[in-house]
Amino acid sequence: MQTTSTNIGERLCNKSIRDISWLLNIPRSTVSGIITKWKQLGTTATQPPSGRPRHMTERGQRILKRTVRRSHQLSAESIAKDLQTWCGLQINTTTVHRELHGTGFHG
Repeated sequence: MQTTSTNIGERLCNKSIRDISWLLNIPRSTVSGIITKWKQLGTTATQPPSGRPRHMTERGQRILKRTVRRSHQLSAESIAKDLQTWCGLQINTTTVHRELHGTGFHG
């Protein structure tokens, strides 16, 4: 953020993109991109990430892995109930299947 504000400030002082790049030791394409974004949007803030947020948190994934490693014979329903009691997450059994498959557990 410091570089961005310095970049914009230097541009407002009528410095060239080459001079700004040399002063801040960053590529000219980066300086040009920041200035273009600032001119178009009036800000250099990044956009929020696209897509829906994941339902299962990293903590929930760790607990899920630990649960499966301890006892391999648990059903997805019982694992979902355990996660609800430990984490407070309301998770469907298909979500449990999907998360387990993504972490490398099959069957």
